[in-house]
Amino acid sequence: MILNKNTKIIGSRVILVPYQKKHVPKYHTWMQSEELRNLTSSEQLSLEEEYNMQQSWLLDENKCTFIILDKEIYTNSKDEIVAMIGDTNFFLTDINGVLCAEAEIMIAEVTSQGKKRGWDSMLHMFLYGIAFIHIKHFIVKIGNSNSKSISMFRKMGFIQTKEVDVFNEVTMEKDVDSKWIEWIESQLPIHGVLNDEKFG
Repeated sequence: MILNKNTKIIGSRVILVPYQKKHVPKYHTWMQSEELRNLTSSEQLSLEEEYNMQQSWLLDENKCTFIILDKEIYTNSKDEIVAMIGDTNFFLTDINGVLCAEAEIMIAEVTSQGKKRGWDSMLHMFLYGIAFIHIKHFIVKIGNSNSKSISMFRKMGFIQTKEVDVFNEVTMEKDVDSKWIEWIESQLPIHGVLNDEKFG
């Protein structure tokens, strides 16, 4: 979406930046992995289709995406492409007058998995969505064999509301309230949102 095209979210372990053309080749390389495509329910795209998808994410006001940078790697390298480790997304819908977001998180770089990068990225994304997009309800859909993601969202307060055997998928949901926002903030020693018209 246009809203976040110049936005950078800075945490203690990760930096979230808007998905730009320069990120596409590495993202495309990640998505050659059948395992990642299965985990994210993604289709295999050509490089040209991936560039078109990047533009779609930029222009569609019902989609919000950030590329995740490992802050330590970026601090040492000053290179976003080297520091790219995954992405996180929202798909926005209005359900009975309530703005809802289906959330997704992917840590593609194996060396960055199990280091709280996904945890931090998702919590930063929630705070951004609440403050700047005014999301009131979050939904996640996870393959029922993806026990790590199910466990992570359960620890974040999500409750399983549905299981669809035909898709091998569970749905988990969380309402936004002040107590939950306070809990998220307590998990993040650093949370800053930088909006810079000259960014990128």
